[in-house]
Amino acid sequence: MAKEDYYELLGVGKSASADEIKKAYRKMAIKYHPDKNPGDKTAEDKFKKVSEAYEVLKDPDKKAAYDRYGHAAFQQAGAGGPGGMGGGAGGFQDPFDIFRDVFGGGGGGGGASSIFEEFFGGGGGGRRQADGSQRGSDLRYDMEISLEEAAAGIEKEITYRRLVNCSACKGSGAEPGTSRVVCPTCGGSGYVTSSRGFFSVRQVCPTCGGTGEKIEQPCRKCGGEGRVPENSKLKVKIPAGVDSGSKLRSVGNGEAGVRGGATGDLYIVIHLKDHEIFERQGDNLFCEIPIKFTLAALGGKIDVPTLSGKASLKIPPGTQTGTTFRLRNKGMPGLRTGRFGDQLIKVQVEVPKALTNEQRTKLEEFALASGDADEPMGKSFFEKAKRFFTDRKED
Repeated sequence: MAKEDYYELLGVGKSASADEIKKAYRKMAIKYHPDKNPGDKTAEDKFKKVSEAYEVLKDPDKKAAYDRYGHAAFQQAGAGGPGGMGGGAGGFQDPFDIFRDVFGGGGGGGGASSIFEEFFGGGGGGRRQADGSQRGSDLRYDMEISLEEAAAGIEKEITYRRLVNCSACKGSGAEPGTSRVVCPTCGGSGYVTSSRGFFSVRQVCPTCGGTGEKIEQPCRKCGGEGRVPENSKLKVKIPAGVDSGSKLRSVGNGEAGVRGGATGDLYIVIHLKDHEIFERQGDNLFCEIPIKFTLAALGGKIDVPTLSGKASLKIPPGTQTGTTFRLRNKGMPGLRTGRFGDQLIKVQVEVPKALTNEQRTKLEEFALASGDADEPMGKSFFEKAKRFFTDRKED
């Protein structure tokens, strides 16, 4: 069967830059990575093909040879084939190593798992171990709560879907009464070696996926996966003082591991609902309250809402619109300190839009008595305006 075109595999044209090729491979590798498609042979084969394509196209010399001779550039390893590339791409190395190279994972223990932690918040699960075990994926649950619930703290029960160990095979993937056998392809090593002229290339075994074992008879309930999806319920304690973006970690409540691997964790991300009165600013609460212009002029007391009930607020005579008052310790509790923030109240003086004849008469009398009829603007602004017009006249 003819090999697929490397450019078509990555979905790029021959004129694509190195960065475009790298970006395309990153997208395809994440999509078809075995950790994201456990047990999917088609996805695994696709991952190997795009990895092989990237191994060639990322190297300027190999790319030039491929552009000129196609796949024939790598078929005569060590025999002076076109371009003198030797074993090159025909027998690419472990695709997991290529995957690590793309994202700068290094050659050590970082690798594929760290990539999925970066892109999926840990959701990719751990790297497969030598015994075939693998840590389960972390999960995320978004929870919306009210401001009052965030202030007091609350316990809520959530329902979410996750993979759990199959009850029939206990997570082994093998039908009860049967067992796993040594992989006939790799002899239990998990790798196969192929010769490419003078070179020997070691690859993950395509039959067992590197576990060194083969399921003789897959479990009928889980199809050999060892895990099945299930709705899980969990009671979560939300501490007082959480804010939007706060993350709570529930250890061991993520997805079950593969072949005895550790269970992943569950992360609960908090989102606060908008409040009709209060706006949160750190541990402080802010609100705007309209007051009558008579109260602003004469002063007095009003009851204002707080999260803990009503509170009395003194309005001094002559209060101006936009004045902000502070109620100590009436804000939100600090998540780590437990100390309460303050409540800030900004007053807006309301001017009546309609007056009765009696109200208009009395206000006109007030305007005359206070001199407002002659100087309707504030005195300080009036003086500034007067100087402004005088200066313009002189010019």
